[in-house]
Order: sequence, then structure tokens, then C-alpha cells
Amino acid sequence: MKKTEEQAVSIPRINLKKFQLKIVGDSPLITNNWSEKAKQQMLDKQMKKASSGKTAKDPWVNYCDSMYWLTEKPDNPTQEDVEKAKFGFPSIGFKASAATAGFRGGITKNKVSTNGVFHISGELVEIIAIPNIREDMVRIGMGTADIRYRGEFKDWAALLDITYNANVMSAEQIINLFNLAGFSVGVGEWRPERKGTSGMFHVE
Repeated sequence: MKKTEEQAVSIPRINLKKFQLKIVGDSPLITNNWSEKAKQQMLDKQMKKASSGKTAKDPWVNYCDSMYWLTEKPDNPTQEDVEKAKFGFPSIGFKASAATAGFRGGITKNKVSTNGVFHISGELVEIIAIPNIREDMVRIGMGTADIRYRGEFKDWAALLDITYNANVMSAEQIINLFNLAGFSVGVGEWRPERKGTSGMFHVE
């Protein structure tokens, strides 16, 4: 009987490195956070609770609810509160943008290829800009039109704290990936990925 030779499997030690990436917006970033009211209505519907009926639309409330507050959100925010506050955007949105860009650009085999290669610290990344209210006409099911009021950040920037495995991808490759993402995919509502032009960015 022929003996098979055993081969040792060498697993290189993980090589984690960190760097901070600054991205600068090339077009306005539009946010569309779920309000607590919308979440409660969804939960009530799933739990078969009776609906309380539609309430009158309040553009200012809809605008304030559409943003991701980093500072504590007042019960009834004023314009002054908004100007003094800090806002963010989900870090997973930036990572998903890079993953999609890598896949579409033929850099990675699929969208999940980058999941374990690099991470962005924190749940929300601060958006460096003062928002303004934006009014849009949108189409919802069966061709019904609606007016939406959301936060818009013009001339924005963000700092991404990135930890990556240098055995798999270099910092330069990650930078190139984000430049591609900012041009072809974007983040937020009406981004290039969704046939829009908002949420575009580049690496400074």
C-alpha cells in the first residue's frame, strides 16, 4: 500500500494595519433614515395592531427624522439645533459602496470578497457639513406620487477610520477602491447605483 505524503499547511499571521481615509463629496449626500414613528407603524402592522390612521405631513419633522443624529436629538428640534448638531451616515453604506464598485469593476470576484479584508470603525461616520431641507417628488407603489422631505448635505466630507488585512489588500488598493466607489456607486439616496447623481465622492 502506497503511503501518502503529509504536507504542512502554512497560515501566515494576520497583518492588521490602520489608516484614516478622508473622502470629499462631489455631489450632495441625501439621507433617508427610518423615523421612530415609521418603525413603530411597521411593528404595529406586523403585530396586527389596529392602525391609528394617517397624520398630517410635517415637512420639518420629516426632514429632522431623515437624518442620523450623532448628538442627542431634541424632542422638537429648531433650525438652531440643527446647525449646532452633528450628523452621521452608516459606515456600512460606505463599505457596501466599495464592495459593489470592486465587483462591478472586476477587482473582486463578488460583493462579499471585501467583507473580511477591511472594516470601517463605528456604526455611524460623521458627515462634516451643515444640512439643509430638500423636497423631492417620488413614485411609490402603483405609480402613486408623494412628496418627501429629507436632509441634504452639500460640500460634505467624512473621515473613515479603516482597519485592513495587509496580507490581502494594500492601503493603495483600498484608496483606489473608494475612488471607484465614489464615482460609480456613491452613497445615500439617488446615488449613481440607483440611476441618480447624488452621493458621489473622491478620496482627498
